Amino acid sequence: MSIINLKDGKEIFIVDTTLRDGEQTAGVVFANDEKVAIASMLSDLGVDQLEVGIPTMGGDEKEAIKRIAKRNLKSSIMAWNRAVIKDIEQSIDCGVDAVAISISVSDIHIQHKLKTSREWVLENMVKSVEYAKKNGLYVSVNGEDASRADREFLIKFIETAKEAGADRFRYCDTVGIMEPFKICRDIEYLYEKTNFDIEMHTHNDFGMATANAIAGIRGGASHVGVTVNGLGERAGNAALEEVLMALMFVYNYDGKIDTTMFREVSEYVSRASGRILPAWKAIVGDNMFAHESGIHADGAIKNPKNYEAFDPGIVGLERQIVIGKHSGKAGIINKFKEYGIDLDDYSAQGVLDLVRSTSVNLKRSLFDKELVQIYKEFLRLKSANIN
Repeated sequence: MSIINLKDGKEIFIVDTTLRDGEQTAGVVFANDEKVAIASMLSDLGVDQLEVGIPTMGGDEKEAIKRIAKRNLKSSIMAWNRAVIKDIEQSIDCGVDAVAISISVSDIHIQHKLKTSREWVLENMVKSVEYAKKNGLYVSVNGEDASRADREFLIKFIETAKEAGADRFRYCDTVGIMEPFKICRDIEYLYEKTNFDIEMHTHNDFGMATANAIAGIRGGASHVGVTVNGLGERAGNAALEEVLMALMFVYNYDGKIDTTMFREVSEYVSRASGRILPAWKAIVGDNMFAHESGIHADGAIKNPKNYEAFDPGIVGLERQIVIGKHSGKAGIINKFKEYGIDLDDYSAQGVLDLVRSTSVNLKRSLFDKELVQIYKEFLRLKSANIN
């Protein structure tokens, strides 16, 4: 289910954490049925692994994870844990096939959050990994706050995890302070020193989560963590739809990803999370293929490739020619053809003048019914002038 670079054959595995990190967004709660539905949609879409929650929370959280694990989805099902044996026991009880074991690796966290030492971190990480592997689980070791950790300690942490039997290391830019050029170099260094699978987990505090995720892949990461719509704590995570489309259309990757589901999944998660899907949202927003400006609309009508990076149907959207203040005659003529009305140049200009004045008065683009009324008004004015 991974996606593959068509040039060099490199595989990238997609890890979605909408149901764990996404739900940790302040104020967001998914109902159990919603969690099951989202997991099923993401599996059908082609995501390799789903991080579906935190079993040690118990109650509804654990019940939802059990329900997802029992559905035998195509995706691997992962649960999130602290580096605590009891957490892992709860994950095993849920029937998941993979666990993320998370522990802080930066001195800031070790000293001021855990109030302990690097040695303690390594010791507890090893105990947890060994226990999880003994119980037949796939293990991702999460380096919380890795982007602020000492680089040499990260290498020791990864090598120690590797020796304990871990399957990959999750590099967490926990507070979103990285930038693409540095993160690419850092991941390249870590991969060269450890030759271990690395997952990118990037946050969007400076608006660079998607760019940082891609940069990490360029540096050698083999896994990338994402959420639908970029949902996540504070400013969110790297967005599933943005990362995948960038990899496929900018970096020449391909795979069994049903991109036509993007809009459907984004809308569902938007409603379930109570977070509006912005019209200007990259890839899936309503404005992605909406053209109003006269020059843009004319170019899109002549050939959509003039102003569209990809066909809207690829992500489950449709092209729209929006009529408003910035429209031109070509857009007006094309729009009225939908109503079975062929406007000559004089009529198109007359209607356009009324459209622009109406749009300014209303401070928005216009609806079809309003355009029909404007056309009727144009005919009335034209008749009055003739008479």
